[in-house]
Amino acid sequence: MPKTPRRSPRRPPPALFKPLRRALAVPVWADVALRIGAALGLISIVVLVHWLDRDGLRDGYDNTVSFLDVVYFTMISITTTGFGDIAPVSDKSRLVEAVIVTPIRLAVIYIFVGTAYNFIIKRSWETWRMKRIQERLEGHIVVLGYGVSGSEAVAELIARGTDPSTIVVIDPSPARLAMAERAGCNVLEGDATRDETLTAVRIARASTVLVSAGRDDTTILIILTTRHLAPEVPITAVVRADDNELLARQAGADNVINPVRFTGLLLAGSAEGRHISDYLSDLASVSGRVQLVERPVAPGEVGIPLAAIASGKGLRIYRAGAAIGFWEADAERLEPGDVIVEITATGTGLP
Repeated sequence: MPKTPRRSPRRPPPALFKPLRRALAVPVWADVALRIGAALGLISIVVLVHWLDRDGLRDGYDNTVSFLDVVYFTMISITTTGFGDIAPVSDKSRLVEAVIVTPIRLAVIYIFVGTAYNFIIKRSWETWRMKRIQERLEGHIVVLGYGVSGSEAVAELIARGTDPSTIVVIDPSPARLAMAERAGCNVLEGDATRDETLTAVRIARASTVLVSAGRDDTTILIILTTRHLAPEVPITAVVRADDNELLARQAGADNVINPVRFTGLLLAGSAEGRHISDYLSDLASVSGRVQLVERPVAPGEVGIPLAAIASGKGLRIYRAGAAIGFWEADAERLEPGDVIVEITATGTGLP
């Protein structure tokens, strides 16, 4: 009896994600609260002024101005409705209306008009502008995962002088994205393992991709998806298990960082000498006196030894995929296309 062919499982619908956005100076809820609070405060002042000057008001209905009448008159006065049933009749009341109430009325109108502008016109414009930025992304840094490693990487990039507006953070957690927004980054809420999410941030046009998903299996899947969409973009990933380092490289990562291994290096260094781990930490952070820099050889450096470069201490040359140490004979002459790894000073003096 012939077997019935198995049907392939149905792929779930694409995950929904919010469009690219950039941090706001003031959160929306805070902006609304401040505007409403300011308007209510000004209206309260007008109510108090009218109540203190109620003897100068005349009610055409019952000739008695109660507190409710004062509140009513304040609201129709602030909104410039003016039914005429309550009106200022004394010179003092008219002066109060002209000198005190009218400027407050204009301020309240300005607040409401400003609110309408900010939340309808300005935010619509900002949404359109961010969409245009999203369409033109190029040479940006994409950070996939904003956990401990991802957030530290972004902080270090900004400390090194990277413009936060050139960093795009993707994470499924709104709380983490809120932190990235406060740092000034562009953010996208979504699943970085999905093609459509990475396509939305123009992953193929990025200058580099940093992957730190928190789980090695998710990180490797993200690397596979990224490499599929961006064959030429450098990928650096964080994995925590030693046996996953090879898998990450096979998936397409150019650099694989194991924080556990790095911690072990620091511990081993401290066993060899109390200053070694301190120096390694110094090299890894821009807040130290020195830092490692990777750069292409400058035209004026072609032909000179690696030891003779003026920008720092040359450590290694990468030439045609091979690593050349500063002690090797090939390091006596820099060639076009070489990539130099050097130590440069970030504070005072060289190491």
